[in-house]
Amino acid sequence: MQEFTDLLNNQLLFWSLTACILAQLLKIVFNFFSSGEIRWAVIFETGGMPSSHSSLITGITSGLGLELGFDHPVFALGVGISLVIMYDASGVRRSAGLHAVQINKIANQLNQADKLNLKETLGHSKLEVIVGSILGPLITLSGLKFFGSPLDIIHSISRFF
Repeated sequence: MQEFTDLLNNQLLFWSLTACILAQLLKIVFNFFSSGEIRWAVIFETGGMPSSHSSLITGITSGLGLELGFDHPVFALGVGISLVIMYDASGVRRSAGLHAVQINKIANQLNQADKLNLKETLGHSKLEVIVGSILGPLITLSGLKFFGSPLDIIHSISRFF
């Protein structure tokens, strides 16, 4: 039972995951404005606006900076990991998605009966990564500053009942 209480008291984990989930939910909104249709499945897809990977990792990193200090070596490690993840999302994974588009076209031209259909939305544009990297700290730092841990929130709510 103590482990579960400790988990509920981990405010950095909670708020960075909240930022990630919010980024995934926002994909429905952005997808609606770009395509004119509501697609719930976009929540479970990679790629798209905003980058939930960027949101998660920058949320964790900014929270580490706030809690441990921005001069702490763990914060420096978080910045390094954040940069690698964001570079990968907008570089390697995006390129792989663009390659998949071309491979699918070639495969369909060669053999229309057998659809290869590689996943094409793997990475992010630079803008999608930037928006995700702003969303992460915005949600995480606000949550840490104003609300605390899930356990704190539960205690605050229980006072009203």
